[in-house]
Amino acid sequence: MPYYIGDVIKDSKKLIARTPEKFEETGIQVRLNTRVEEIEADKGAVLLAGGERIPYDLLVVATGAEATLPDIPGTNLDGVFVLKNLRDGLNIKEYITQNRCRTATVVGAGFIAMEMGEALKTLGLETRIVYRGELPVKKWDPAISAVVLEELTNNGVIFMAHQSPVAVEKGSKARLSLVTDKEKIETDIIIFALGVRANTALARGAGLAVGESGAISVDSSQRTSREEIFSAGDCCESYHRVSKRWVHMPLGDIANKQGRVAGRNIGGYPTIFQGVVGAQSFKVFGLEVAMTGLDEKAAQKSGYTPASTIIWGTSVAASLGGGHRLGVKLIADKTSGKLLGAQAVGQGGAVGRINTLSVCLWSGMGLDEIGYMDLAYSPPFGGAWDVIHTAAQVLKKQL
Repeated sequence: MPYYIGDVIKDSKKLIARTPEKFEETGIQVRLNTRVEEIEADKGAVLLAGGERIPYDLLVVATGAEATLPDIPGTNLDGVFVLKNLRDGLNIKEYITQNRCRTATVVGAGFIAMEMGEALKTLGLETRIVYRGELPVKKWDPAISAVVLEELTNNGVIFMAHQSPVAVEKGSKARLSLVTDKEKIETDIIIFALGVRANTALARGAGLAVGESGAISVDSSQRTSREEIFSAGDCCESYHRVSKRWVHMPLGDIANKQGRVAGRNIGGYPTIFQGVVGAQSFKVFGLEVAMTGLDEKAAQKSGYTPASTIIWGTSVAASLGGGHRLGVKLIADKTSGKLLGAQAVGQGGAVGRINTLSVCLWSGMGLDEIGYMDLAYSPPFGGAWDVIHTAAQVLKKQL
């Protein structure tokens, strides 16, 4: 959605994976604007808002996640938005156009906030990001977050640290005013990007088990605690192959895979979802930022003894000169030498390195293997010793 709002994607229809008409062509009935009030699990039926009951033999709960709003006055005012689904994106873009917005404020500093910061600035709006912490994208190492902050600043986005919202009011010089614990910020539109939580109300009402993460518990076949009910997507948990725990990781690629696994099992083709390693990425202006696996805090919580290092290199071989700065951080277990996580940042090559390291995590590789694994070499894409090799060898010496 940020790329639609930022006018990179011109046609909103390109954001629709499959229309109701396409579903109908394959014999699947779609009922839009129809609310399910209750899952009557013992009766094998769902109760709709109008009183109609639809019986089922097998059921899939795919209720997604809800965007978080702070418990402060004024979040219901016109011009205050969250961004979770297509309708949110359409509404934001329409509001900006119709009201000729000149200023925008994003509250939060995760990767959706970063993408929205870029989108709004690209549209020509004076853009502020308000965050209670010191650096953006706190999941990443502070050294990497500092690079992200520099990229925001260099592109004219104002990052306002150490400020928490306390209210939204009507503005005097602009349409709205975001009141923080430090000041009032006049702005035409406010977007809260504070994360999401699994939408589990229907599942809880049906007595389905919910995990420690707050999302619906499932097994590797996407079955819930009731054998006839499946769940997939942002409302349910995934097994993390590195932490060995069930986690909530609401990402679109994971939801797609879980949906296919549930569908295959329902269709009589037994399949398991083999879990996740936590790979994720975003772009902010010219910068690639990506991560996979665990950071030090999560590693300790999972029973590991982590050690880490950050290596700074370039996206091309040193012999060519120039190239963009590229940083790679590795986290490994001191006892076993196994890779636990990785992070990367750079104008180019960061996401590719993290994809490679995700495969390493998926395969359970250790630093010894990673430090000498066979990677494609050509000077325009990196040195004979890639930054991955170097980072793995440096970290191995520290263990």
